Amino acid sequence: MPTVIVNDVEIEIGPDEQINGIQAAKRAGVEIPHYCWHPGLSVVASCRMCLVETGRKDPESGDVSLVPKLVPACQTPATDGTVFVTDSQKVMDARAMVEEDLLIRHPIDCPICDKAGECTLQDYHFQHGREERRADINPFTSRRRSLGDTVTLFVDRCVMCTRCVRFCREVTETSELMVTNRGTDEEIDVFPGFPLDNKMSGNVVDLCPVGALGDKDFLYQQRVWFINKRSHVCAGCSTGCSIDIEENQDQIYRLKPRDNPHVNHWWMCDEGRYGWKHIHRADRHVQAYRQDQLDPVALDGTTLAEELDQQLSSTATIAAVLSPHLTVEEAYLLATYVRSKDPAATLVLGHVPVQGENETYASGFTIRAEKCPNRRGVEEVIAGIAGEVITWESFLESLSDSSPEAVWIAGGYKSDWHDDSVAQRFDSIPLRIVQDTFTSPLSRAATYSLPATAFAEQAGSFVNHEDHIQSFEQAIRPPAGVIPAGQLYWRLLDRTGLYQSQLVLAEIARAIPYFNAATEPPGELGINLKLNHLAS
Repeated sequence: MPTVIVNDVEIEIGPDEQINGIQAAKRAGVEIPHYCWHPGLSVVASCRMCLVETGRKDPESGDVSLVPKLVPACQTPATDGTVFVTDSQKVMDARAMVEEDLLIRHPIDCPICDKAGECTLQDYHFQHGREERRADINPFTSRRRSLGDTVTLFVDRCVMCTRCVRFCREVTETSELMVTNRGTDEEIDVFPGFPLDNKMSGNVVDLCPVGALGDKDFLYQQRVWFINKRSHVCAGCSTGCSIDIEENQDQIYRLKPRDNPHVNHWWMCDEGRYGWKHIHRADRHVQAYRQDQLDPVALDGTTLAEELDQQLSSTATIAAVLSPHLTVEEAYLLATYVRSKDPAATLVLGHVPVQGENETYASGFTIRAEKCPNRRGVEEVIAGIAGEVITWESFLESLSDSSPEAVWIAGGYKSDWHDDSVAQRFDSIPLRIVQDTFTSPLSRAATYSLPATAFAEQAGSFVNHEDHIQSFEQAIRPPAGVIPAGQLYWRLLDRTGLYQSQLVLAEIARAIPYFNAATEPPGELGINLKLNHLAS
């Protein structure tokens, strides 16, 4: 196997693998600082922060010969026998010089900068910069201008890494951003009449290593050291991007993509990035109601659970509509519960929202038209238990011929998904239990109207359109009066102990062949776990 040496540490790489010095050093446990390089973008080697010593080791004599000049690690391929030295005095002096040069023209406005606390320039200054500033601190104007509806540019903070420019040219291929002027007058700007207006524009803020690009939605909302990062999955579409939900005291402030080479790489779309506002809307359905009572019913007690259990036990035929916004575990527990009351209970795949067409970018990233996170997972749960998948549309048509005596409809949608005409089709069903995030025609006509959790309030697993399963924990607590569906179904099944989604997933893996690969709780490994779509 080809061998690369980083600071006297030998690492092996694949025979046909193409990596650079930064990537090789990372495998050896060494971080090479960099601004302009990003694994998802072309290499420009402009920031010079990643300069290292390099050379080759003679395979016969074992002697190492280094080239006299420092080279950028991002632009230097790591091949068999390549040697990298990242901690010599020569390298450290070069990094200190780059940091000093950047800070000569950079405003020292960290106390008012939104990036403070997660700024690469800050971190590298303390790790690699000089002990004292040799230049005068000059006043700055903190010039800023809007680049579009989502992004603000703080001109003086820019270090000209050009990540944002390359992203718009290479990933979205919309090319709104450019570099104007020359030399020390260089600035990032938009082409006249073409603002930053693509559907992935928020990624340029993530890419910016300093505080030059600010997200208008997050600007001055929260200091990052007060924020808790929760690993989760975007529920905006069936791509199922790996994300971090950043919250403080159960208030979401922003969503950011997590690196997942099997699903979304480093990106996410603006629709998913800003599509969480419904979670904190004042008109959310947060109380359980009975049709014959105006006062809310406590969902966290045992009374309602016992009442629902009694009502369903007295009915002969039951149908359950499993929303594609439920987790795999929630769908399985609800299906198991209704089947315990009626062994022949009808299991229906809930309404699958579709908007427009799939949009695929040059990087392979796709914004999918299917606007739900877990259609595949719920579909396979139903197929594994009932043997066939009945769609929402087919179920509605069948109601005109024969109706069950009871129906449990799980929703969890963030916008209107049916109208009064759909609700009227259920008039002949005596017992109607509707569980949804917002009040709807169905919930207003329900015998029992139950609140549902939003995606950030769920713990469980989603399966995306390519059969990748990702598990996650609850990111924020739901509003008072709302119990996560998994906990409610667990209680209705009269199971002991606390609801734990990992245990339920292990049970599902034993019961349904499609989920056999998930015999161990995926957790972070879920990003690499692809289920066998042929197993079922």
